[in-house]
Amino acid sequence: MNTCVETWESPVGTLYIAATDYAVCAVAFDSNWQRILANLGHVRIQSNALTQATIRQLQAYFAGTRRTFALPLELHGTDFQLRTWQALSEIPYGETRSYSEQATAMGQQQAVRAIGHTNGLNPVSIIVPCHRVIAKSGKLAGYAGGLAAKEYLLALETKYQAPTEH
Repeated sequence: MNTCVETWESPVGTLYIAATDYAVCAVAFDSNWQRILANLGHVRIQSNALTQATIRQLQAYFAGTRRTFALPLELHGTDFQLRTWQALSEIPYGETRSYSEQATAMGQQQAVRAIGHTNGLNPVSIIVPCHRVIAKSGKLAGYAGGLAAKEYLLALETKYQAPTEH
């Protein structure tokens, strides 16, 4: 199966978006693109309907008009990785959780470090919101796009979280 890859210049830097005809496989930053690319197999540098849909939804997210994504995802990993990434998807827009809170929500209180490591392997940045996980102290910690990108995403969500008055 061919995977199409398109790049998009987002407010937090270049994003590499990979999708088959059926599902989005990756939304990656420069820093983790090579690792993710190695797992994708044969890719073509061109857009398809899903890379374009992903860009449109990301544009709406950055404009503050989209809080969740409606895209089919194809994630490959161990059962633990898939459960960890699913737990990320359950963190509401504009909210954060500590790594230990994520571990507790998963019933894996002793696996905080493994969860942190697995968050870092998330192949679908922003769509699966690993940027919403912070250190227990409240400080920003680890993010594939860098801490400045993580800070930007959290500030964006805080800005648009409040209901607007009409």
